[in-house]
Amino acid sequence: MKYNYLFLIFLFGIYSCSSKLDRATYQKYQNTGNDISAKVQATLLSNVAQAIQQGGTEHAVEFCNLQATSILDSLNQEYDCKISRVSDKNRNPNNKMLAEQEIKLWEIFKNGTLADTLITADNNVVFYKPIRTGMPACLKCHGNPDSDIDPGTFQKLQKLYPNDLATGYRLNELRGLWKIEFTGK
Repeated sequence: MKYNYLFLIFLFGIYSCSSKLDRATYQKYQNTGNDISAKVQATLLSNVAQAIQQGGTEHAVEFCNLQATSILDSLNQEYDCKISRVSDKNRNPNNKMLAEQEIKLWEIFKNGTLADTLITADNNVVFYKPIRTGMPACLKCHGNPDSDIDPGTFQKLQKLYPNDLATGYRLNELRGLWKIEFTGK
């Protein structure tokens, strides 16, 4: 019953978005959001893989702590949008879901009933797409601390992210959402 209610809210959101954007504009933003999220995901994964090769997962945690935000910032400038990640179990406190709307969307994405979506708010278009723990390497920093994460890596996570909630995931589990905001559109 709860999920039916959430799905109705989602349909209402899609309807309200569709009523503000014509079909061609909606498709343009959806395609652009997919392209940007794919580029961002590939860029971050490539950089993390390189950091792991250079110094293992402990080094990758340090790399993410120091470089992930600047990588996103450069892609924000390249694409003239605001790219961020949100999650119910965030590692970075800036990635915590705060808006009620995002919390409701999270439940829909968690059920697997939605691949991506657009919403409009305050003259902005916002694209959301799920981030999953798609590779076994993801679990080296986001998996079970007792079995997937090396003790040294876990210690580094605790040091750099003392309020970390982003562990305990299994393969292909929903880890977060890409949030791409196109402002003043």
